[in-house]
Amino acid sequence: MKKTLLFSLAFLGFNQIEAQNFSRKDSLQGGLREERTCYDVLRYNLDIKINPTEKSIVGYNEIIFKVDDNTSKIQVDLFENMKIESIVWENSKLNYKREFNAVFIDFPEELKKGTTQTITFNYSGNPVIAKNAPWDGGFVFTKDKKQDPWIGVAVQGTGASLWYPCKDSQTDEPDNGASMKIAVPNGLMNVSNGRFLGSTDLKNGYTRWDWEVKNPINNYDITVNIADYVHIHDNHEGLDLDYYVLRYNEETARKHFDNDVKPMMDCFQSKFGKYPFYEDGYKLVETPYLGMEHQSAVAYGNKYKKGYLGMDISGTGAGMFFDYITIHETGHEWFGNSITSKDIADMWIHEGFTTYTETVFIECVKGYDEAIKYVNGQSRSVQNDRPVIAQFGVNKEGSGDMYYKGALMLNTIRHIINDDAKWWKLLYNYSETYKKQIIDTKTVVDYFNAASGIDLTSVFNQYLTTTKIPKLVLSKSGGKLNYKWENVNNDFKMPVDIIINEKTIRLHPTNSKQEIKIDKKFELENIEVKTNQFFISVEKK
Repeated sequence: MKKTLLFSLAFLGFNQIEAQNFSRKDSLQGGLREERTCYDVLRYNLDIKINPTEKSIVGYNEIIFKVDDNTSKIQVDLFENMKIESIVWENSKLNYKREFNAVFIDFPEELKKGTTQTITFNYSGNPVIAKNAPWDGGFVFTKDKKQDPWIGVAVQGTGASLWYPCKDSQTDEPDNGASMKIAVPNGLMNVSNGRFLGSTDLKNGYTRWDWEVKNPINNYDITVNIADYVHIHDNHEGLDLDYYVLRYNEETARKHFDNDVKPMMDCFQSKFGKYPFYEDGYKLVETPYLGMEHQSAVAYGNKYKKGYLGMDISGTGAGMFFDYITIHETGHEWFGNSITSKDIADMWIHEGFTTYTETVFIECVKGYDEAIKYVNGQSRSVQNDRPVIAQFGVNKEGSGDMYYKGALMLNTIRHIINDDAKWWKLLYNYSETYKKQIIDTKTVVDYFNAASGIDLTSVFNQYLTTTKIPKLVLSKSGGKLNYKWENVNNDFKMPVDIIINEKTIRLHPTNSKQEIKIDKKFELENIEVKTNQFFISVEKK
């Protein structure tokens, strides 16, 4: 599912984003060049054996692609520590050249635009071991309480080419899905994305587990999960719900997942539209790391606790009635897996919206007041260390503020719009309009502007490309209240609500001082600013 990548770097004040020096390796992984844009991946067929003792992989990926521009060379990616055994096209081995993690493959003749081609990329090696998954990409080879192997992988940001050859760019997803045939030692099960097609005893001490996704899928979402799993099946209004958990956790898992999953699905489908991957079903798979949004096979490692490993991430108490990982990682099925950013510099499109889904779930179950308490509690985690949007084309993520600051920005925009019926319709239609599409920040902003009827460009710009939080400055002189914005861009435009004598008044501050008439006797400190609805600071002087 290839989309042409045309970034307007001046859009949203990109010049305010601190430029950094990046290497050739960074641009090879994150950038687009002719060897990548000349073809569109149609399908991956992955067939590998994983040896837990050796921590090794051997096998191949069959890559089916359509030629978009005449070419005799393409770029496929595989981390340089992995060995290329051969690359085969039409029964002939192809020549190739490696440069860092990029593999430039030469064809003996020009491939013609519009044709469909297939290469078989044979490889082997020991993939990178994650030091701290999922934040640090790689494989996790560990053991469960019974000392049976327990293996998982998480590679978002680091790159899927860490463990299998692919076009490692978020701009291209296999249009026709993927198959994963994973052989593991007898007695263990592998769980991958999509539907289970069956298992085969290979008569060599290994059993192959076959899975398939029908939908386009992000490279980093393709996954393996290996353990002594037990399968729990359920169904909710036609949607298959499958849970794969360590055998000794079966009873705990049944009770725990039943508490959250169905109410969550009801909430999310009412707010964001039908679950995007009905054809592939929905799974939670117990993993030896905290979690990851692997499409239709969500990684779950929250140890069957409420909150975030038993803690309320908001610090307010509002987040302790649900399992954070179940809700957050499933929210990614809509925001990240269905709607995908073209470049990881725009990862707030995944994380900001998904973090906001936690607040949405609370509002569905507990109401508006608890939801507002929760989202504002998350402000304690905003660092304002660097911009949310990073530099494009070099495989670089922006600040971790993409999570909480992103959610707080969306809460702010909701209250700028000041019409909940319009807000929920906008969010629902946004999810449906860009379902299974690859987009960028400009697309989001343009849609929100059109759907709301409000120019929100400067608001997105402020929160995403600067580290400055708008400050509302209030002062009083006689019977006049003076107000203005500070710590903002020159073009910043955002209304804000205040309460005077129990009456809500909407101000439209600018960089210049403005004023309204108030009772001379009314004290400045008695003016309430709705900071729970707008992510701002306030100074009264």
